[in-house]
Amino acid sequence: MGSAAELAAAVLMVAGFPALMLAALVPSVPAFAAAAAVTYLADHYLHRKGSYLINRLGKVRAGLSIRFLIRQLLLVLLLARLSLADNLIYYGAIACFIAFYGLQAPHGALVQLIRNRRRMPVATRNVDLKSRIRIPDAPPRRLLHRSAEKMLHLDLFAVVGILLAAQVKSALVGFVGIGITVAVATLYVVALMPYVRGRKIPPNAERVLAAVDDWLGEYKPETVLYFSGSKDSAYQVNMWLDTMENLDSKPLIILRERAILNNLAPTTVPVICVPGGVHLMNMDLSTVRVALYAANVGKNIHMLRVPTIKHVFIGHGDSDKLASVNPFSKVYDEVWTAGRAGRDRYAIADVGVRDDDIVEVGRPQLAPIQTWQGVPEGRIPTVLYAPTWEGWDDNPGNTSILLAGENIVRRLITADPPVRVLYKPHPFTGTRSKEAKAAHQRITALVQKAAAERAADPRFATDSAAQAQAKAELARIEARIAQLAGTGGDKGRDEAEATRDGQVDVARHEEVARLRAERNDAYWRSFPTWEHRVITGSEPRLYDCFNVSDAMVSDISSVVSDFIASGKPYAVTDSAELGAEEFKRNNTAVRAAVILSNSAAELGELLGAVRDPAADPLAEDRKELKQYLLGPDEPASIDQFNTAVANLAIKAETRNVGQESRIAAATADAEELANAVPGQRVSSAGDTDGVGAG
Repeated sequence: MGSAAELAAAVLMVAGFPALMLAALVPSVPAFAAAAAVTYLADHYLHRKGSYLINRLGKVRAGLSIRFLIRQLLLVLLLARLSLADNLIYYGAIACFIAFYGLQAPHGALVQLIRNRRRMPVATRNVDLKSRIRIPDAPPRRLLHRSAEKMLHLDLFAVVGILLAAQVKSALVGFVGIGITVAVATLYVVALMPYVRGRKIPPNAERVLAAVDDWLGEYKPETVLYFSGSKDSAYQVNMWLDTMENLDSKPLIILRERAILNNLAPTTVPVICVPGGVHLMNMDLSTVRVALYAANVGKNIHMLRVPTIKHVFIGHGDSDKLASVNPFSKVYDEVWTAGRAGRDRYAIADVGVRDDDIVEVGRPQLAPIQTWQGVPEGRIPTVLYAPTWEGWDDNPGNTSILLAGENIVRRLITADPPVRVLYKPHPFTGTRSKEAKAAHQRITALVQKAAAERAADPRFATDSAAQAQAKAELARIEARIAQLAGTGGDKGRDEAEATRDGQVDVARHEEVARLRAERNDAYWRSFPTWEHRVITGSEPRLYDCFNVSDAMVSDISSVVSDFIASGKPYAVTDSAELGAEEFKRNNTAVRAAVILSNSAAELGELLGAVRDPAADPLAEDRKELKQYLLGPDEPASIDQFNTAVANLAIKAETRNVGQESRIAAATADAEELANAVPGQRVSSAGDTDGVGAG
């Protein structure tokens, strides 16, 4: 429903219209003016906030245009009730509103036409189209941004003028307002006209696609990361950007949805967004030998159909969830897993993926995760609670938040000797389940209350000067990052301009990467090392939380597999209450974990391992499990990944050369047959047609 302020604004706006009608019937010009002001201001506030409630009003036939029309009709009613029906201002008001709405159609048509023409058939980043085709500047943002709202609000001059005319009984001021409204609305329409003709129109689809093919022919991409999904799934492709930047072969990212492109993290890799399947299938990808797929989606078929490319499923995480052994995976030439565990999952699942087609490549994304060296001297241990979300069904094993979350947090914040708690929930938590959202809010309240109590406890010292310095440094870094993002991002540019100018500034990109590392360091220094913390949003990242933690509590998800790379103790909640042994049999990643019941009574085992690593009974199990799940530490995962890409590219090239040889041999045989049998013609299918046969 949006924030409390948005809800209040919506209530005021909706209530304002009955008030307008009442003021018109009374009649009272001051009351009408006050109610009109409330509806205008509330409407503007909700639009500025981009409130969800605005869309809901449109669904119940109370959309933007209807609201303005009703207000104008009520103004006409007010004039009639004031006995001004024979006054010129009455007819002027009616004529004004008819003319004003007559201008809405060409205005809306022009805006839509401009947007349609500036929507590229292919949107790109880090692709040089600027030197190949001319893409004109977009109209000024003030003309197109929230254009319908701006156009409708131009009636404000007429409404104010008419109300003043009714109050002072003088038509002149009313006609001044009417004139301003009609004139400015007309000028708005005229200002849009140049952008639908001549050199202000972007090139057509054929020219844009030809330019992209020309660039592809020059760049000659060899390895493609292909992705399709909703805007909320952008993280699945973002996690592979660093790996793509570190490939030995020439990388290219192909996206299918504009929403994904808009949510793509900064990268130096060329990116092509091709919403149309026909456009993709006609694109020149003749130099590509390996295509990588991070998700199993229907649109993959548009790339899978290309036989000259070898296709690989790389996924977007490593866990024991059913998604990790999707039967759809058998459509790929190979499936790449982190370690032996992924191979065994497919063997056990028996979904048609052959063992010969599975390659273990490690997890290149885990390089930033640091190996545990024990709790630093003088610092209390930090335990990260990182539960996953509730999922699409009500399976009790999906998340620990519902049944165990509060118990876990209570035991951690009351632990003796004390520990620090970092609570970082999955970003989807509470999006489907009201119960999960409520549980998340209760857990957040527990952590925040414990943090406040600890801050007031004299046992916990605070270096205020160092923290103030870190906060100042954090503010400086964030300001610089915001400045770099503002000058180098796509904000404020439409799709055509972003495509034209979307080549990354490598120096800026490297500076931002350095600043983000510095920001992370400053963030953790900006508050005491004993302070409990609720961490939401994209920063700090999950792996940053891994690196400052000494142990983790989580659920069955790829988070557990990733954390195992650190070698640190961890616990996993058996929320479905399968029992420890059954839980371990069903979930490989928990075989070296402390298994928690919903009461979280077993947390003492985890805390004991953190406080005395030498007495940790699961330390060796974690080492073995790490190699089983994620593969060996040497060679580095990115080297394993590059080797796998190179080997598969050789297979693709071998297949293509063999295919060309077979085609050449078949053609030669057909020609030889044609020469050997006079009077016969060999068709393209290899059949002979009699010539002059009786």
